[in-house]
Amino acid sequence: MKHRDGLRLDASVGWRLRVRRRILLIPRGASVEDQRMMRRAMDLARAAGARGEVPVGAVIYRGGSILAEASNDREASGDPTGHAEVVALRLAAIANGGWRLNDCSMAVTLEPCPMCAGALVNARISRLLYGARDPKAGAVDTLYDLCRDPRLNHRIEVIGGLMGTQCGSLLTNFFRARRLAKRAIRSADS
Repeated sequence: MKHRDGLRLDASVGWRLRVRRRILLIPRGASVEDQRMMRRAMDLARAAGARGEVPVGAVIYRGGSILAEASNDREASGDPTGHAEVVALRLAAIANGGWRLNDCSMAVTLEPCPMCAGALVNARISRLLYGARDPKAGAVDTLYDLCRDPRLNHRIEVIGGLMGTQCGSLLTNFFRARRLAKRAIRSADS
């Protein structure tokens, strides 16, 4: 089945989009609007990386309008809860006039950790779209499944891997540059 935007449905993975000889995989359930929000989250992540923060960005939206957006700010704020998801949830609750975000979606560049996944469940977010998996702290698919745990009072629709390669590259490049800078300082001190 072909969609008017050049997307092609592939039963095994979802939508395929051919862009300049490359095929980008769009996970089943993700829309063009979701991709736009993930690109915005990636822009926020790049800005965080430029400030020396771990490059993670999050956007909370309802329909086509952005309710709140944030990036990691733990270094600048000195707050251990300064993850992009938590900061965005705080801002969205203020913009929404209440903490229940039932009809909202979040696009975030990295799979949420246990703290962030728990906050998403407590905020009653409807949908979560994340980019790169987190093998060390991923609490949505990789290590735990907090967002869909039937023992909790709310479950979230999860779509993982949206622009995962690009989101993962942001993190890989950030930490590679950080390691190279540390090596340069050590060799200069020697």
